[in-house]
Amino acid sequence: MNRIDAIRSMNRLGSRRIPFLFIIDFDMLKSHVLPIEDIDRREILYDINGFSNYTAGTKLLKKITFSKRPLPLTRYRTAFKKVLSHLEMGNTYLLNLTFPTSISTNLTLKEIFENSPAKYKLYFKNKFVVFSPETFIRIDGKTISSNPMKGTIDASIRNAKEFILSDKKELAEHYTIVDLIRNDLSMVAENVRVERFRYVEKIKTQNKNLLQVSSKITGTLPDNYRTKIGDIIFKLLPAGSVSGAPKNKTVQIIKEVENYTRGYYTGIFGYFDGFKLDSGVMIRFIERSKGKMVYKSGGGITALSKIENEYQELIDKIYVPVV
Repeated sequence: MNRIDAIRSMNRLGSRRIPFLFIIDFDMLKSHVLPIEDIDRREILYDINGFSNYTAGTKLLKKITFSKRPLPLTRYRTAFKKVLSHLEMGNTYLLNLTFPTSISTNLTLKEIFENSPAKYKLYFKNKFVVFSPETFIRIDGKTISSNPMKGTIDASIRNAKEFILSDKKELAEHYTIVDLIRNDLSMVAENVRVERFRYVEKIKTQNKNLLQVSSKITGTLPDNYRTKIGDIIFKLLPAGSVSGAPKNKTVQIIKEVENYTRGYYTGIFGYFDGFKLDSGVMIRFIERSKGKMVYKSGGGITALSKIENEYQELIDKIYVPVV
């Protein structure tokens, strides 16, 4: 459904406290708003911090194969230079640059969903799978919170945690995104504040562990927020951590330099159970395209970015956390 229909549907279901699942693409052109009781488990599976419609099966016994063929550094450099040009002109201060990567694996999308530990998991009609660690927003009572993630490093690097927390580029990027999310939440909530700044979590992958840096921003919603759930969600989109700042201009630049359609990648999905809402950003994303598997990944670019580091981060984020 389109944006207007999605907003109306979410507002209607929210006002009636009817539990529903929502899935929204990056461009906010193709949304799904589905009452929980109407979801066909043969086509859509989800696990959102334990709110789930599937039962875990048997553990995989086969040896997993997984390989990736990232875009050439020369192609990445062309886009990277365009981003730097816009940064120098002041058109953007932070831009999340992403690209698709062809991958090969003996895992099906459903097997990846069933065997990947993650806060936010979604399997959609054998078209794509998400195993995301990143929260978009949560609502509990009248408290709304967001946990933007900015900063990723190989956990095996010596003193990795201290290194990433002291890196000037990573710090500047994180300050920018926290400020952006704080401003976004201020459009829908009062008493917006940074509750936790730059905490580190470990993420397991099939061949290495990563450290990911996040912050937590909270605010207070009005009493009647349930009647405006759709308006709230769409006012906050696209997610700041996967677009950039200033948001509107940066999204225009993204379309210019990436030269591909993100689709549902870097969109959001989540649920409202009648009382609480939880949602994740659709990163760590694999889709089927023309019979092949494609993984989409990227990272934030600032004026302090080094191309080798950003290119490596894009590659490091291409993994499956199957255990």
